[in-house]
Amino acid sequence: MTTESVSSDTTPEGQLPVVVIGAGPAGLTAAYELAKGGDPVIVFEADSVVGGISRTVERDGWRFDIGGHRFFTKVPQVEALWHEILPDEDFLLRPRQSRIFYENKYYDYPLKPTNALKNLGPIEAIRCVLSYARAQIAPPKDQSNYENWLVARFGWRLYRRFFETYTEKVWGVPVKEMPADWAAQRVKGLSLGNAIVNALLPKRNQKDITSLIEEFQYPKYGPGMMWEVCAEKVVALGGVIEMKTRVIAVSGVDDHVQSVTVRSKEGVTTTIAARAVISTMPMRELVQALEPAPPAPIVAAGSALHYRDFLTVALVVPNQGVFPDNWIYIHSPEVKVGRIQNFGSWSPYMVKDGKTCLGLEYFVFQDDELWSSSDEDLVALATRELERLGLVPKNVVERGYVVRVPKAYPYYDGSYKENVATIDAYLQHHMAGVHLIGRNGMHKYNNQDHSMLTAMLTVENLRGARHDIWAVNVEDEYHEQSATTAGREGTGRDAPILPARPTAS
Repeated sequence: MTTESVSSDTTPEGQLPVVVIGAGPAGLTAAYELAKGGDPVIVFEADSVVGGISRTVERDGWRFDIGGHRFFTKVPQVEALWHEILPDEDFLLRPRQSRIFYENKYYDYPLKPTNALKNLGPIEAIRCVLSYARAQIAPPKDQSNYENWLVARFGWRLYRRFFETYTEKVWGVPVKEMPADWAAQRVKGLSLGNAIVNALLPKRNQKDITSLIEEFQYPKYGPGMMWEVCAEKVVALGGVIEMKTRVIAVSGVDDHVQSVTVRSKEGVTTTIAARAVISTMPMRELVQALEPAPPAPIVAAGSALHYRDFLTVALVVPNQGVFPDNWIYIHSPEVKVGRIQNFGSWSPYMVKDGKTCLGLEYFVFQDDELWSSSDEDLVALATRELERLGLVPKNVVERGYVVRVPKAYPYYDGSYKENVATIDAYLQHHMAGVHLIGRNGMHKYNNQDHSMLTAMLTVENLRGARHDIWAVNVEDEYHEQSATTAGREGTGRDAPILPARPTAS
């Protein structure tokens, strides 16, 4: 192993750089804003591609998204930045269509009475309506858990059909163990009554409720196109981006950050003096990288933070007869897949003539059997499940690819807020100059636009502003939903408080 060090003499005019950890939306936004202002900046990314969870994976000429990323925001400065990075002609305006697939039928989402009644059939429809009416007359007394919260708004029968199975697939725990202060992103602001009103009195491109957005922008080669171009612009402005380079230490002296130590793919270890550090790396890993090592309570707080992981199996199939939706939610309990993307419906530039690519999404923990399964076994599983659902015969699947995404979603257990606050307070007092941004950097379930906003405001803070970035996606002006949230103590993008998991070693 080779060890090198880089002094301030390697930066323009001897000025120390700002080190950005991670080249996802938040990290690259910070780097771009810094470089535009003439600040020296170095970005270190452990992966071989930029974009983080918003990257676009390319395999054999096929491009596929990781989870699906609609470009819609109510934050004007983020909207402006998107179009500053990419020219207007590189954006497509796409119709938003996503439905629930259950018992070989497609249900419009948000629920529309005529569609739901037709699919349910007259007898089951009557049962669902009566169940809903019963819940309105005598709602569950205890609505502190998410199950009863949903039942009060939809009734037991609709809850079991349209919410229970999918929600448990996503988070890996029973719905009744989730507290009701999570109003799930996909049902935010909705009830059966709201759905009926919207069906009878529709308004074009409804945006008051996030789930009702009808159109969105999308880069024609996928979201990764945005971050590939952004990275090029950072470099053109004089910034440095080092790929396949992992941060192994963030060191401080006299309660202020002094340097960052990284290890390249070749095993070369380098220490870089830094004016400030902007971190998007998982907070748990950041705590482990701090030097000198923090006191035991801080280490314990970091080890207690957990994540929900994610993998996509992308299957190449003929386009004929495939559902036209951007994605469909799979509520069938007999399969493990939670959601299926049709990447050809996101952009025709991501697929090839006469064919499309379907992304089957599995929500997992890294200690699950699925995560450790071979790519071949996962492709075989996804192929079988497509056929079992009646969507695509297995004999027409041409090839498959697997992408694993660790730490895709911050896991909110009952102590996560206290742990995050403990770590943040320690950094402010004993490692000043370290700034947390983005989803994993803040352990906060931010959307892409909110992650970008935390980066933009942090750069302004480095230049003398005093923004509270922890208010992003909590204060009213940052929320996707237009209804007032003043005084609300939110978790960021809505995610549930979940049962505690074993502490990480």
